[in-house]
Amino acid sequence: MSETKTFEEKLQQLEDIVSQLEKGDRPLEGALADFQNGVGLVKELQGTLKNAEQTLAKVMDDNNELTDLEQTND
Repeated sequence: MSETKTFEEKLQQLEDIVSQLEKGDRPLEGALADFQNGVGLVKELQGTLKNAEQTLAKVMDDNNELTDLEQTND
């Protein structure tokens, strides 16, 4: 059974990869594998954010309200 990681877990994994690559002490083959893994994580994270944005827009459309999320009601 494969365990699905949360957005936050994937983001932490990406941050760990970036940190390791920044140290520069990995052999080239390992660094390349880490880089490719990081690129895959970035694509997954971007997809998750895009889906969240589309869901939010859809909810707003269903309510017939399009408001700026940063707008305050004074």
